[in-house]
Amino acid sequence: MQRMLIETEATPNPATLKFLPGRVVMDAGTRDFATPEEADASPLAEALFALGDVTGVFFGRDFVSVTAAPGVSWPGLKPDVLAILLDHFSAAMPLFKPASAGFSVPSAEDDFQDDPADAEIVEQIRDLIDTRVRPAVANDGGDIVYRGFDKGKVFLRMHGACAGCPSSTATLKNGIEQLLKYYVPEVTEVRAV
Repeated sequence: MQRMLIETEATPNPATLKFLPGRVVMDAGTRDFATPEEADASPLAEALFALGDVTGVFFGRDFVSVTAAPGVSWPGLKPDVLAILLDHFSAAMPLFKPASAGFSVPSAEDDFQDDPADAEIVEQIRDLIDTRVRPAVANDGGDIVYRGFDKGKVFLRMHGACAGCPSSTATLKNGIEQLLKYYVPEVTEVRAV
């Protein structure tokens, strides 16, 4: 039997730890679980939420981010999370139940309808987010997804360790907003949705 080692990394969000199983978790896309009901689609997410002290699970390409409930200390929770992850990946269990979505699908209710006249601007924004922002955010155990552009404002949704992170506002305003304003002069502001 092959021994498996799962590495852990701190994230900028003190409530969230990033777990690296040393293999691909998601072949394409990402998946964010913010409630136990959402976790019904995945045996792994379901098992993590069943611990009772977990308030978020996020699957990235090669990592799983887990968010602990307020007041829960990681030294007590981490061994239980590691045990679930080891069992799951060692047994090569499926990440999702049959007929469940394996990657994040944007919901229509919070999508903005981009003005076709802004197509070139939107393409530049999406390219910068995909090539410059998302890889950096994935290193911190999260993801940021483009949601829309309207009259100079860019709307982004934060997932995984980024959602609820104390430094996410600073990252959004001082990092992402400055980057987008520099390369795309039409951008005046970046907001989280």
